[in-house]
Order: sequence, then structure tokens, then C-alpha cells
Amino acid sequence: MTRLSVNINKIATIRNARGGNIPDVRLAAINCQRYGAEGITVHPRPDERHIRYQDVRDIKPEIVTEFNIEGYPSEDFFKLVNEVKPNQVTLVPDPPDALTSNAGWDTVKHKEFLKDVIAKFQAAGIRTSIFVETDLELIRHAKETGTNRVELYTEPYASEFVNDPLRAVEPFAKAAELAGQIGLEVNAGHDLNLDNLEYFVKHVKPLHEVSIGHALISDALYFGLENVIQMYLRKIHDAR
Repeated sequence: MTRLSVNINKIATIRNARGGNIPDVRLAAINCQRYGAEGITVHPRPDERHIRYQDVRDIKPEIVTEFNIEGYPSEDFFKLVNEVKPNQVTLVPDPPDALTSNAGWDTVKHKEFLKDVIAKFQAAGIRTSIFVETDLELIRHAKETGTNRVELYTEPYASEFVNDPLRAVEPFAKAAELAGQIGLEVNAGHDLNLDNLEYFVKHVKPLHEVSIGHALISDALYFGLENVIQMYLRKIHDAR
């Protein structure tokens, strides 16, 4: 069963554009869960241009589903995650000035680094996931890092979906199948939306979680947050 985790970074982006506490990201996390979200995702960056480190601390007591913190495993990030102890940490290879996550880990080049970081998070009882692309060899090497899960970077799928859905999804279906065969659980995220989500969930198995932020929060401007979360959940349900 695929779970929906809502990334609330964009709510913090709107707040930060004006200052103050409107919209309230803590209340947004509470409401997303109340409206049916099965997890909350945040991605604090060093410049705190959207979710701030203090937001992460403030949100944690309100989480009654699952809490997923994404980020590059810098020293400050490592300290924050070990302080907050989310259910899951998703490691991304972003440099500090990246606009958004746009590539997966090279699990050959960075294997020893990832092994060390992942072991420390797991020792603290935190499930780990690492951001990867669909290169099957890199997924095999991801297994050797000791991670519990991989998160498939889905921007290439979203870009190609409008032209050829089957061709777009094939690499992801093969990557998820391999991951499952070698004992890795599978998440996915980036540019999934109401148009392409159902097709993805139907064809990519196993698929434990999708993390969706930008499109979902944008849709909420038109349809309302509660309605939109239910719309995304129906897409997942209809794909089963």
C-alpha cells in the first residue's frame, strides 16, 4: 500500500516571503494529517529559505502519522535529525545553493560516506532512505550502503509522461522491481501531480511512499487543502 507524505516546504516559502507566521506551518502540518495525509515531509536547507530548523523542532510534537526529514547530511543537519528523531531521514546530494533536488546519489563514488552516515542514523532508530535515479547499477550499490529504502527521483518521469507515459514509467518500474528483489523498500518524489500520479503508482511496484509538495500545495490554491489531499489519495487508491 502506497502512502502519501505531504511536503509542506512551499507553505513555509509563502510565510517567509512576508515575514511573521502566516501561513502557520505548524498548523499546516496538523491540518494535512487531519485531512488524510499519511506523513509529513520537510526539507530544511542551510539558508532556511523555506522550512527552518526551528520549524522542524516545532512540528515534531504534532506528528501523529510519519515524519520524514530530507536533506544533505551536513554536520548541522545530522545534529538536527538526531535531536528530533523523525521516523525517516531521506538523504539527498544537494549542494547548499540548489534550487531543488535535481539528481540522485552516485552510490559508487559516495558509498563509504553514505555507509557511515546511514549507520549512525540507524543506530539512533531512524529509518533511512537515499535519493537515487533509475540506474540499476547504482541501485545495486545503494543496497551496499545499508539503507532501508531508496527514493526514486521522478522529475524525468514527469517530464516525459506528457509525451509517452509507458516509456516514461518503464525505467522506474524496472528500478523498483530490482530494489524490491534485493531487499530495499521504495519511495518516490519530485514533480508527481494529479495528472501523472495514478499511472506511476499503478506501474511502479513495490512503492511504499510518495512525497509530494509543490504540485499539491499549488493545487490547494485552487481546490483547498482538504479537498486536494483527498484527490491525491483517490489517485493512489484508484491505482491499486
